[in-house]
Amino acid sequence: MNNLVIGQFTPGKAWLYRVDSRTKILVTVVYVFLLIFANTWPAYALATLFLALTLVLTGQSLGLYWRGIKPVMWLIIFTVCLQLFFTGGTPILFHWQFLKITLPGLINALYVVLRFVLIVLMSTALTLTTPPTAIASAIESLLKPLKVIKVPVAELALMLSIALRFVPLLMLETDKVMKAQKSRGMSLSTGSLIKRSKAVLPLLIPLFIGALQRALDLANAMEVRGFESADNRTRYRVLSFSKQDLVASLGTGLFVLLFIGLLWIN
Repeated sequence: MNNLVIGQFTPGKAWLYRVDSRTKILVTVVYVFLLIFANTWPAYALATLFLALTLVLTGQSLGLYWRGIKPVMWLIIFTVCLQLFFTGGTPILFHWQFLKITLPGLINALYVVLRFVLIVLMSTALTLTTPPTAIASAIESLLKPLKVIKVPVAELALMLSIALRFVPLLMLETDKVMKAQKSRGMSLSTGSLIKRSKAVLPLLIPLFIGALQRALDLANAMEVRGFESADNRTRYRVLSFSKQDLVASLGTGLFVLLFIGLLWIN
């Protein structure tokens, strides 16, 4: 859990911290959307260059982002194995019993690795430089047009804000429960896979009970303070666009045009 970087905010004064949260969310969404259609090496090279510039503008060390990749490495390896061994085509590079590696499978596996890493790092850059409350406020602002069709945008943003605030609390609660179980002689890192899986079950019950109790306490606190609707809430920090947002938008627009051009050429 100490290596889980994505979803956590780290205070800083770098250039990207001064960009409005709405701009950063839109840039991240556009970047992830374009990566879905990336199928050439020049396109991935351009996406990597754009990401590298973004990471530099966060002012954080590269080691911090490596910590963000490590928790999802098992998922990347699993997906790569599926692409590597179960993708048909020719030529066949390796064949043993029911396992075979083809050139299209190898290329798809490399694409999957790049896509996973780029998406995780871009999402990490967003959450590292944007407080959870700012993310919730930005989503509420971006979804305001949906009010026309009676979508409860304010309530959705409030739920998102509460959920983001609960993430570090749940992590802290999980750490406390794990230490309590270990102090009673329970081992979570030794034995067979089945034994370790069974050892996780005693963690779930107190964790769920603690989470439900926190939710109940929060609901009671909001009720006694007269909370009725999220529509008329006032905010301490008001979102506003600046020249940094203009530069970020122009840079992203140039990246989109070059990316689409590379896909069109190939």
